[in-house]
Amino acid sequence: MINVSDQHAPRSLIVTLYGAYGRFATGPVPVAELIRLLAAVGVDAPSVRSSVSRLKRRGLLVPARTAQGAAGYELSPDARQLLDDGDRRIYATAPPEDEGWVLVVFSVPESERQKRHVLRSRLAGLGFGTAAPGVWIAPARLHDETRHTLQRLRLDTYVDFFRGDHLGFAPTAEAVARWWDLAAIAKQHEAFLDRHAPVLHDWEKRDDTPPEEAYRDYLLALDSWRHLPYTDPGLPSALLPRDWPGTRSSAVFQGLHERLRDAGATFVGLLSAPE
Repeated sequence: MINVSDQHAPRSLIVTLYGAYGRFATGPVPVAELIRLLAAVGVDAPSVRSSVSRLKRRGLLVPARTAQGAAGYELSPDARQLLDDGDRRIYATAPPEDEGWVLVVFSVPESERQKRHVLRSRLAGLGFGTAAPGVWIAPARLHDETRHTLQRLRLDTYVDFFRGDHLGFAPTAEAVARWWDLAAIAKQHEAFLDRHAPVLHDWEKRDDTPPEEAYRDYLLALDSWRHLPYTDPGLPSALLPRDWPGTRSSAVFQGLHERLRDAGATFVGLLSAPE
């Protein structure tokens, strides 16, 4: 059995499973099926149960019975919104264009300073850079997703959005290198390539696509990849260093996605493959 590394925590794999397949099911995913599907990537049954409990407490999974009366879980409406928002980043195939910027500024009373910390953490997690103290910046297309996130967390009353162009004295590419730690982002792309480019290379040499192997390699690749479009918000290529590794890592993920996702759905079995 494959050992699940820190890179593939059980809770993360469960979210990835629902994102790839579970949300397309016609009803709740039975607990027994969750255990079977996570076993294929090295997660034992106790870890599945404890991780599902945590996701339930966070409001992402909702307990429900299948048509046959078996215990199962389905996504909450908030979780579905999260996954829908994530699709636009995770499965993007075209390089982003320069579309301008969205700016976020917020003011939180000192009596609620914990919310200030939550706001900063969420904006960073959505891929925002810091243009100046208290001024957060991201490509303009992230506005809707950011609005959904802040509304869900009931933080929207503290925030103002602005949209515009960069008209500063420094070239925008130089400014971007201050707003984001591009070296750290590049390192994460390189780590993805080190781990999953050989997997794609091996599949490209094969004529067969066994469903369980396809499912395993796809789920692990998706679990690694889905975090990257949040660390890297998809900056226009003209503003990035030459030979940006994000271009190559995106190509590797797309190659694995096209080769393995549908075959993996065969192993998943009771769930429908996405359109």
